[in-house]
Amino acid sequence: MKKILEILEKNSRESIAHIAQKLNISTSEVEKRIKKAEEDRAILKYTTIIDWAKLGEEKLWALIEVRLTPQQDIGFEDVAARIYNFPQVFSAYLVSGTYDLAIIVQGENMHEISSFVTKKLAPIEEVQSTVTHFLLRRYKDSGEILGATEQIKRLPITL
Repeated sequence: MKKILEILEKNSRESIAHIAQKLNISTSEVEKRIKKAEEDRAILKYTTIIDWAKLGEEKLWALIEVRLTPQQDIGFEDVAARIYNFPQVFSAYLVSGTYDLAIIVQGENMHEISSFVTKKLAPIEEVQSTVTHFLLRRYKDSGEILGATEQIKRLPITL
């Protein structure tokens, strides 16, 4: 199962026949394992990475560090769920260090993201503080290098 998932993680459009050939198992076995992984929610979603900047339609992203007050006997789980269920939140991570949560949000503009922080995120009782970092350029996303059309070659140095 692990090998199938690793192949799909690199390319979710990989054909079942090609996976079966690579792993030397039947296509029906590959289909069965993929279906089980989907039912068990080991496979959550199939997605496409788009370089919106190439289309002149880049979205605005922000990384927001959130410091929380943990709830007695629950910790961060309940408040984290309240935060990650906002539609603006693309990703949410419990992290070590100065802050407790790192969330990635998407908006059309800075006003939309700042409005989310001030009207939805900051008013949550357990939120002690936030720090918002606007992402200026995406170089690599989900293992894919963005914006590169050709490899830059350095000239040799001669002495």
